[in-house]
Amino acid sequence: MNLSEELLAQLQGAPVQQMAQQLGAGTEQVQSALGQVLPVLFGALGHNAAQPQGVADLLGGWLGAGAGSNDGAALLGQILGGARGQVESQLGQASGLGDKIGPLLTMLAPLVLQFLSQRAGNLDAASVGQLLGQETARVPQPGGLAGGLLGGLLDQNGDGKLDAGDLFKLGASFLNKR
Repeated sequence: MNLSEELLAQLQGAPVQQMAQQLGAGTEQVQSALGQVLPVLFGALGHNAAQPQGVADLLGGWLGAGAGSNDGAALLGQILGGARGQVESQLGQASGLGDKIGPLLTMLAPLVLQFLSQRAGNLDAASVGQLLGQETARVPQPGGLAGGLLGGLLDQNGDGKLDAGDLFKLGASFLNKR
């Protein structure tokens, strides 16, 4: 079972019902959306962890913050970066939740980081990086929603493919955040 499936199983029942109630959406619709959203969030975390110092930043800051933070919007911004609007738009359309997808993602960001923090508790940085790398590799390839969205996160120059130009822009954006 991968991270997305494991967290989805933990959210079954009352947590999904509470999310649906808060969003004013059907439980089945939220359940279906979670199956699309969680792979994208874990894939984006895997992408972030693959950057220079990514796992160290994740372990040192995000996971600690996610475990105790209620600011899902800020955490979501860190996870998705500049692709947040695109991800919300595409997931909102694909899931049928429309503009309710943003609040759902905001609810999930701290939960995903808290879940990952619990899983990473006994692991070193290399193991966490490997775990997230496996999660990113599980995201369906282009053509599927999650794969297309993750590809959009990685394709920094908008040419439709991951190449040296994208890696250069990713590295530059990482250095500018320091």
